[in-house]
Amino acid sequence: MGRRHLLAAPCLGRVLMKAMLKKYHSWAVPVAASLAVTAAGIWHACTGSAVVRFEKPITIVVTFPPGGGTDLLARRLGAAMQQRLGQSVVVENRPGASGNIGASAVAEAAPDGATLLMVNSSFAINPGVYRHLDFDPRRDFKAVFNVGSIASVLVVPSQSSVRNLYDALAGATIGQPLSFASCGNGTPQHMAGEMLAQAAHANLQHVPYKGCGPAITAVAATQLPVAVVTASSAAPLIAAGRVRAIAVTAPARVASLPDVPTMAEQGLAGFAVEQWHGLLAPAATPEPVIARLHQVLTQILAEPEMLQALREQGYTPAGESAAQFGKLIAADIERYAAVTAQLGLTVD
Repeated sequence: MGRRHLLAAPCLGRVLMKAMLKKYHSWAVPVAASLAVTAAGIWHACTGSAVVRFEKPITIVVTFPPGGGTDLLARRLGAAMQQRLGQSVVVENRPGASGNIGASAVAEAAPDGATLLMVNSSFAINPGVYRHLDFDPRRDFKAVFNVGSIASVLVVPSQSSVRNLYDALAGATIGQPLSFASCGNGTPQHMAGEMLAQAAHANLQHVPYKGCGPAITAVAATQLPVAVVTASSAAPLIAAGRVRAIAVTAPARVASLPDVPTMAEQGLAGFAVEQWHGLLAPAATPEPVIARLHQVLTQILAEPEMLQALREQGYTPAGESAAQFGKLIAADIERYAAVTAQLGLTVD
């Protein structure tokens, strides 16, 4: 018996003794709950705390292709989780349909904590854009951890003569359509582009890609004149001089791109679109497993190296409780449903 289990024995004995002293047969239910065992973890109840031991590899399903901001973040977190949990953590990319393919797979996964879903705000946008989903985002998932939020950025090829938002939209405001790449239908970048078109009275044509990585690569190759992508996806290509950033969608300038003005600074007062990134689990995942994952991720986010890396990539760390994250998701589902209805956005 390992040291952890030896330490757990007195606690477990107290739980059993307390239950047996009860006069009524209802003791069986709380004892069963205290001794619950899943494929992913073994836990025990004592003084309100829970210990979870993961017994098999953890898979983080990323709903976008390799190379994008969500993928890079999942891989960084997965490596840190592996070190702290002593268990293999694998990142599996399942792109398509703005994240719906990967989400559907995780919704049907065993609720044992061994399969997690890495999502961004697209998860809250999709119910308003896709009329036919294979899952219910409100009922089929449980919030685990909100990593943080990030702005999107408008980029143009480095060879382009465009230097600011006015230049980019000059032609589009007089009738000539301006094609813009995004990270996919229903993504926050798609929403930002559509909201930009509405706010600037511009004629913009959406060209969806399967992730921010392919979208920004297309612009770097001059296949399209402009893209709206996450700041984290754009950062390497901006640093390499392959694309130029002309505006950020956040309400204030971002630390990773301090010289890039906001949309509001360039004449679109009140314009602000940010996206959060977080982890979800299947809805029936036990609370002790959620709590253990949240604890580990909170510790990871508190590491100075992790904080610095996130901020350099443009993230504002969150680290709120799982319950708070769940409320944020629910509120965003309602908020984006109203926006998509107003804009008349549907993709199926």
